[in-house]
Amino acid sequence: MYSTADFRTGLKIELDGKPFTVIEFLHVKPGKGGAFVRTKLKNMITGQVLEKTFRAGEKVTPPNIQEKEMQYLYQNKGEFCFMDTESFEQIFLSAEQLKDNKLFLKENTNVKALIYNDSIMDVELPNFVDLTVTQTEPGIKGNTVTGGGKPATLESGGVIQVPLFINIGDTVRIDTRSKEYIERVGQGDN
Repeated sequence: MYSTADFRTGLKIELDGKPFTVIEFLHVKPGKGGAFVRTKLKNMITGQVLEKTFRAGEKVTPPNIQEKEMQYLYQNKGEFCFMDTESFEQIFLSAEQLKDNKLFLKENTNVKALIYNDSIMDVELPNFVDLTVTQTEPGIKGNTVTGGGKPATLESGGVIQVPLFINIGDTVRIDTRSKEYIERVGQGDN
């Protein structure tokens, strides 16, 4: 059991039989009356955001979620194949089940599958992935890191904003939590 004192961003709780993640929380101690915690919770299955207020010290249960290490193998006709790294069983997930994570999946990447009531409800990518730029406007000599940004399509199909000096063939590091460019980790043949 969790108490409201345990609330932190990213904490997973169960509410009305459904798993939620704490997105925001604020402990409030008014001058009169008891303290309370104001939260924003995201339904881990539907993605719906809910605002809920808890009394200070109120107890909530953790959801029955198992984490399983899986490896992304390939995509075929809109289905994404993952292999359980222990049993070698292969599981197919749809693009809807993967949500935005499909935009940053690279073959042979290890991920954490979150399993709730015997079905995979979400896939957690590593915090950082290195992907090759397949499409972007050419860089112009003299452009600097602080000179702005341009869209770039990655080998996985995702599109992010990158600095002007990034070219096709460059490998860039992406933060999968914020979906943002971090740094260039390899240059193309240009």
